[in-house]
Amino acid sequence: MFIERQKAVRIVPAMNMDKWIALVRDRMEELDISQEQLAERVGVSQGSVGHWVNKRRQPKVDSMNRVFVELGMPHYHVSLQLRVLGQVGEDKGRYVVDEDDDDIDLMQYIVCFRYPLRNWDALAEAAPEEGTVYEQTEYLAQGKAFWLTVENDAMSSASGRSVPQGMRILVDPGLEAEPGRLVIARQPGKSAILRELAEEGGQRYLKALNSTYPALVCEPGCEFLGVVVRVHGVF
Repeated sequence: MFIERQKAVRIVPAMNMDKWIALVRDRMEELDISQEQLAERVGVSQGSVGHWVNKRRQPKVDSMNRVFVELGMPHYHVSLQLRVLGQVGEDKGRYVVDEDDDDIDLMQYIVCFRYPLRNWDALAEAAPEEGTVYEQTEYLAQGKAFWLTVENDAMSSASGRSVPQGMRILVDPGLEAEPGRLVIARQPGKSAILRELAEEGGQRYLKALNSTYPALVCEPGCEFLGVVVRVHGVF
C-alpha cells in the first residue's frame, strides 16, 4: 500500500507509556528486583533499564514485552502499529508493521493488556485453566481481570441497557460493587451470575435486564466476583 507522508503522523500516547512504566516499577518493587537484575534477565545494560523506567528513552517493543515476561506478567502486551490518517470523512487505517520498517516515524506504541477468557464453571479456581485463551484490551484492570461469555438472555433487553447472549464481558475484581453497576455475583451454594446490582431501603438486589427474570435478594454471604467494565461482541 502506498502511504502519503503528509497524511500520516506519529502518535505516542504518553498515558500508555506511563502505564507500562508504572506496571514495571510496581512489579519490580513487589518482587524486590533491582534494575541490574532485570537488565540481566532481559539481556540489556542496567543503564538501558534505568532510561526506560525513568522515561528518558523509549524501549523497543520486543524489549517491553520481554520485560513483562521476565517479571511474570506475560498477559500484558505491547504492540507497534502504523496509523494512517486519510482525507476528511475517511476512516482511519491501522496496520500492524515491523518495528524495523523505514517508516518508523509513522508508528505508534500501544500498551495493551491481555486477560484470560474464563469458563463460568471454573470461576472458583484461583488461576486460569491450562490452555486458556487471552484477549487483548487497552483497559488497565485494578485486579486480576478476566473475560466471560454471556451464556443466557437474562441481561438482554429490547430497549436501553442490554448485554445479549454471546457477548463477551471483561470483569475487574479490583473494583467495588456498587448499585447501578453490572456485576458477577455468587449466592451461597449457587453458580455465579451476571446481574445489575440495585439497592432499595438498605437491601441489595440482583436485577436482570430481561423483565421476565425475577430480581433476587442478595443473601447473606453473597459474593461479588467483579464488576463488568467492557462489553464486546464476538465475531
